[in-house]
Amino acid sequence: MAIVRAKKNLGQHFLADVSIAREIVDSLSNQYSNVLEIGPGMGVLTQFLFQDSQLSVLAVDVDRESVSYLKEHYPQHAEQIIHGDFLQLNLESVFEGEKFAVLGNFPYNISSQIFFKVIECRERVPEVVCMLQKEVAERLAAKPGSKTYGILSVLLQAYYHIEYLFTVHEHVFKPPPKVKSAVIRLLRNNTQKLDCDEVLFKRVVKTAFNQRRKMIRNSLKGMVTQENFTHPYMEERPEQLSVDDFVILTNAIEKAM
Repeated sequence: MAIVRAKKNLGQHFLADVSIAREIVDSLSNQYSNVLEIGPGMGVLTQFLFQDSQLSVLAVDVDRESVSYLKEHYPQHAEQIIHGDFLQLNLESVFEGEKFAVLGNFPYNISSQIFFKVIECRERVPEVVCMLQKEVAERLAAKPGSKTYGILSVLLQAYYHIEYLFTVHEHVFKPPPKVKSAVIRLLRNNTQKLDCDEVLFKRVVKTAFNQRRKMIRNSLKGMVTQENFTHPYMEERPEQLSVDDFVILTNAIEKAM
């Protein structure tokens, strides 16, 4: 039975349930013929990707042993298996400039960095299906007003619809981790560009959530130079604001800077 490493913050665990792996791969919308897999490990997801002759697949893993294993077991796909760090990969160079979906079992310790890279390349990456630690998946899919709604929730939901697909329980891993995992799907929305300064938007969101228990006026007071600046959203806590609310607030702050 094929297995895949699930890198958690508590160590390495192995997904041993092939039916779950099949379900993860089947969660791709099939709208895109190019798929980049992050961290294929021993190939439990990769095997299903390679079975689909309609897909153009690249599998990128930072672990040399995993790459060697995959090339040995899938010699006909050896050129599609790359030793490298996704975070250092030039995404403009893959799939000859065409759009591609991203699939993977994301390591907990770098999942945020992966998503920030996806945001930067959002016009090339219209879809992401990934398995994460359950609490991280819930955070990304959270709606305004939720205690788990945070920086990445806002920044990702600005450009993607995020759907929590299903929970993956501990017993399907060897050894079982102490936390559950979950699979989510990101689909690019119709927002080509936010109706504000996007760099300032990111700064406003991050600064607001750095002190999420305080009202936004306390968190952002250092950004505003205009005396007696007031705005209704400044009296809210950051988790109360939607993406659109943060856009409105960003424009107001820009005028007051």
